[in-house]
Amino acid sequence: MADALLLIDDIGAVRRITVNRPDKLNALNAATLDALREAFDAAAADERVRAVVLTGAGPKAFVAGADIAEMNTLAPVQGRDFSQRGQRLMRTIETLPKPVIAMINGFALGGGLELAMACHLRIAADTAKVGQPEINLGLIPGFGGTQRLLRLAGRAATLELCLLGAPIDAVRAQQLGIVNRVVPAAELEAQTMALAEQLANAAPLALRGILDCVNVGGECAISEGLEYETTQFGLMFATEDMREGTAAFLERRKPAFRGR
Repeated sequence: MADALLLIDDIGAVRRITVNRPDKLNALNAATLDALREAFDAAAADERVRAVVLTGAGPKAFVAGADIAEMNTLAPVQGRDFSQRGQRLMRTIETLPKPVIAMINGFALGGGLELAMACHLRIAADTAKVGQPEINLGLIPGFGGTQRLLRLAGRAATLELCLLGAPIDAVRAQQLGIVNRVVPAAELEAQTMALAEQLANAAPLALRGILDCVNVGGECAISEGLEYETTQFGLMFATEDMREGTAAFLERRKPAFRGR
C-alpha cells in the first residue's frame, strides 16, 4: 500500500522495517508507534527472521522525532499515555531476542534518537545528525532518552544534548558512544545489510543469550549479572548449535547453526 505507515521486506533471514512517512520526516505518531510494536512482535515470533534492520524512508530522515502536531493537542494525562506508548515500543525493541540494527540515514532527533538507542547496534551515514531537541519545545525526552543516552554516553553528554537541544553530527555521536559506526552515505545500506547478514548467520541461541545478559547486567549489580551470565553459559551446552560450532572449529569448516 502506498500509504502504509511501515514498509516491511525480508532479505534472506534479515527483516527490514522502514518507517514510511517521508512527507513528515517519518515522525512518530501514535499509529506509527503501534504499527512498529506490532512489526517487532511479528519479527520476534517469526522463526525465519534472525536479524532486523530498522530505517526511515526518504533521503532526509531516519525519524525526525515524535509528531509535534499530534502532541500539541494532548492534555497532561494523554501526554503521559503517549510517553508510555513510546516507551513500550522502545522496551519491545531493546528486549527483542534477535539483534536489531538502526540504519540511520538522516535526522534522528527526539523520538527518532530514542528509537535508534533502543536498537542493539546503530550505523549512521556520515551525513546524519542526532539529538534530543525537546527542550526547544518546552518538553523533555519522553521515550527513554534521558535514561538510554545516560547509559550510552554518560552524564555530561546527556546533559549537554538534552539541556542545549542542539543536534550533533554522526562523527561526534560515534565519539560519544551513541552510534557504533559511521560510514559514507552511499555505502550505508550495503554495509548495514552486510552486518545484518553476518548476525543472521550467527548462532541464534547464543545471540539471544548475549542480548539477555547485557539487558539484565545493565539493570542489576555486577554480582547478579555475573551469576546470570554463568547460568546462560551453562545452558548453551545443551544446544545443538554449541556442538556444531565447536565441532566446526575443530574440523576447520564453517558452522551451520540451526537455532537448536
